[in-house]
Amino acid sequence: MPAVSGLRLYGKRVMMRPLTPSDFPVWSEVRVRNEQWLVPWEPLRSSRVADPTRSRDAFSSRCAARDRERQAGTAYGFALFVDNVFAGEVNLNNIVRGALQSGTVGYWIDRDRAGHSYVAEGVAVLARFAFEELHLHRLEICIVPRNANSRRVMEKLQFREEGVALRYLEINGTWEDHMRFGITAEEWVKRRSELTDAWIS
Repeated sequence: MPAVSGLRLYGKRVMMRPLTPSDFPVWSEVRVRNEQWLVPWEPLRSSRVADPTRSRDAFSSRCAARDRERQAGTAYGFALFVDNVFAGEVNLNNIVRGALQSGTVGYWIDRDRAGHSYVAEGVAVLARFAFEELHLHRLEICIVPRNANSRRVMEKLQFREEGVALRYLEINGTWEDHMRFGITAEEWVKRRSELTDAWIS
C-alpha cells in the first residue's frame, strides 16, 4: 500500500489523489460555482458546523479527518483531476472489514466537466484500487432514482443493479429512496480486462 502522502491513482485521462489544505482555493471555487448543481443530491449540512466550501480552516479540518480515515482504513477520499485541473471527487466510504469486506462509492463532478465520462473512469480506477490493493469483496453505489446523471455512470460501467432501498439516506433534508448498484471481487476478476482496457490503460 502506498504511503498516504504519495497515494496517486491513474486512468487514461484522470489522476486521483487525496485532497490537501493547499487545494482549498480550487476546491472552494468549484464547489461554490456548482452549489445548485450538487446540493440537491447531498446530505444536509449542519448549520452548527463551519462550511468547508467557504472556510479554509473548515476545509483543512475536513482534509485532516480524511487523512485519519485513510490511516484507519475506513475510507479513501480522492480528488479527481483532468489535465491537472481539479474536476470533482470520487470517494470510497464506509469500509467494513470482517465478514463483509465492503465499501460504498460516492462521486461528484464540476458541471463544466460533466458528460465526458471522467467520473466513470474514476470509478473504474477506484474499483481496481479497492479490489486489488485493499482486497475488498464488494463495492456498492447508491443513487437517488431521479438522479439521471449519476445513474448514467453505472450504465456506462455496467455495474449490476440490485434493487431499491426505501428511504435509505437523508438527502438535502429528505429521506430518499436509493437505487443500489454493486460489483463483487468475483465480478471484477471476470471483467478486469474489459474495464481496464476501456478506462485505465
